[in-house]
Amino acid sequence: MGVSNTDSDKTQEEEQQDLPKVVLFRPPAAFSLIDEESFTSNKFHFLKTYDSQLPVDQFLSTHSHSIKAILSSAGAPVNADILQLLPEVGLVVTTSAGLNHIDIPECRRRGIKIANAGHVYSDDVADLAVGLLIDVLRKVSASDRYVRQGLWADKGNYPLGSKLRGKRTGIVGLGNIGYEVAKRLEAFGCFVSYNSRKKKPYVSYPFYHNVCELAANCDVLIICCGLSDETRHMINKQVLSALGKEGVIVNIGRGNIIDEKEMVSCLMRGEIAGAGLDVFENEPDVPKEFFAMDNVVLSPHRAVFTPESLKDLSQLVVGNLEAFLSNKPLLSEYVDKK
Repeated sequence: MGVSNTDSDKTQEEEQQDLPKVVLFRPPAAFSLIDEESFTSNKFHFLKTYDSQLPVDQFLSTHSHSIKAILSSAGAPVNADILQLLPEVGLVVTTSAGLNHIDIPECRRRGIKIANAGHVYSDDVADLAVGLLIDVLRKVSASDRYVRQGLWADKGNYPLGSKLRGKRTGIVGLGNIGYEVAKRLEAFGCFVSYNSRKKKPYVSYPFYHNVCELAANCDVLIICCGLSDETRHMINKQVLSALGKEGVIVNIGRGNIIDEKEMVSCLMRGEIAGAGLDVFENEPDVPKEFFAMDNVVLSPHRAVFTPESLKDLSQLVVGNLEAFLSNKPLLSEYVDKK
């Protein structure tokens, strides 16, 4: 006698119940941008707190002994209160390169490993950083609007943009992404220098301990560092003033690294020349003052997302979870910086 569809479904459900559980607190952006199936595996099963009517703490307590890992994304903090409810968790995997939403000291205290997106996004973010810079300097978006509005025929030629080659470009945060930005700008004939937590022995670019000093010696400042207590509002009035009236700032890091109110004021008063921004302090709310500025180019926090990088991300996330559950080395384990 054949097996009915109902019996087959029950068997599949029972098989999933026996698998180690990976908990999610909110759907990662990647789930809606590509096929969620790309993140599934026959080695583990997702538990989604957002699909349950139970309060999160009650949901976690109910499943605590079967949850072995957390799949995290920005906007869903993994803090001490959460980890306290999950004594069996040994791994936090995040779909982002940044880790500011994860309590790293608490994870270390509990012996929990962390894996992030590693190098998956580096090329795409670096490409957009350079794209934003070129757009601001050569007025690509602004001149596009000028043509579309029929102003070319009515008002004549649009004001000239500025050359990229020869620009003194300062990179704040020479990690994976910052280094890719530096290589691209070097190929364009820019003079690259940088500020980072410490000097990098593998590059010959001039190093500045102080970000304000870096800004004073650059035409362009590109923010590539992560967000932390130390970097929050690191780009303040003093740094923007040091960058000067001809200076351009590009941010593909995190919105809170720049004091956004000060940046808006500087742009309105002509104290800096322009900005290319993929990130903002209160996303998705963007200061309305930007909308009237032709010297500002805006992007809706999409630097990391291309179909290619999302496919690579799904393979990395699944690979990390399967490696952990098989007692094998992680593919992109985060190691504390010394």
